[in-house]
Amino acid sequence: MIVNGKSPDAASSLPPSRQRSTWPLIVVAALFIIVPFLTWYTTWFGRDLSDEEIAKYLADEKSPRHIQHALSQIEARIEKGDASVKKFYPQVVSVSKSPTGEIRKTAAWVMGQDNSSPEFHQALVGLLDDGESLVRRNAAVQLVRFGDAAGRPELRAMLQPYDVHSPMAGTIVSLLAEGSQVKAGGLLARIRDLSSTVQEFRSPLDGTIDRVVVREGEQIAAGRTVLWLTPDRAAINDALRALAYIGTKEDLPLVESFSQGTAANDAEIKQQAVITAKAIESRAKNQSSRQSPDNAGESAAIAGGGGGASGKAIPCIASQSSVGIISMASHGQPSRNAPSGPLLMHF
Repeated sequence: MIVNGKSPDAASSLPPSRQRSTWPLIVVAALFIIVPFLTWYTTWFGRDLSDEEIAKYLADEKSPRHIQHALSQIEARIEKGDASVKKFYPQVVSVSKSPTGEIRKTAAWVMGQDNSSPEFHQALVGLLDDGESLVRRNAAVQLVRFGDAAGRPELRAMLQPYDVHSPMAGTIVSLLAEGSQVKAGGLLARIRDLSSTVQEFRSPLDGTIDRVVVREGEQIAAGRTVLWLTPDRAAINDALRALAYIGTKEDLPLVESFSQGTAANDAEIKQQAVITAKAIESRAKNQSSRQSPDNAGESAAIAGGGGGASGKAIPCIASQSSVGIISMASHGQPSRNAPSGPLLMHF
């Protein structure tokens, strides 16, 4: 019998149709999930490291991210009171001299977590002369935990507009406008250098562009002021909280400019400025009473002590223990609870 022009034998001899396998699609879909997860997990500073991994990461000069991860883990152990972490202290001091600013900044943050370490104290004092602003600022804030006022000039600078200089000579190609908010490492301008190569000029700090003093198309010399940055909220808060412990009467006009609303419109900043001003005034009053003739011997003892590794006198502080437990925001440090962003390279 012929069916549709074909015999039954011919129809039965046709090969069965193939069903397309779904495995390739499943594998591709899995890769879209697994690869981003592995990338995230391997760059997450919250991932626990063994002692061997910490030592290995700290010595990995080719991977700044590995060093930062190890430093973050050391900070976490210090917070937990793990005394065994002290075996890594010499390596922490060593990486605080790294040529990479991000590593020095993170090391300064970590060293401030143990204010009983003389080697950390000495290393932080050295970082006050660092070439990068964020490193100096972290060192100044963390030194307060040691009861050391050596970073006071840097703390004052954190409350004032920052003079941003051009790192090179050339012609301004483009420039952000006044009022623009920028992050450290964010693009401020493009400059055509003397070899006609367009270079990116990036911000050394977080802040808001307050005043631009050059124009697009203008030729500038290396070191020329390009603009002024007003400090960001985090920097102001950190500096005010630190000055509450080491500030002097000379700092009151600057501090009070924030409490009076002339330099800030943030309620929290105003409140902190009031607290800081009261702390400075109270400390100055106590210091004056100690300098009375009846307390001359005590004043001499106070004046002769303090300073630690810096060798500088420390203004009268409420108590060493309270400095040890103050909690300040880590200035631009990587979070252990979220993946870290890319390293920022500054001029």
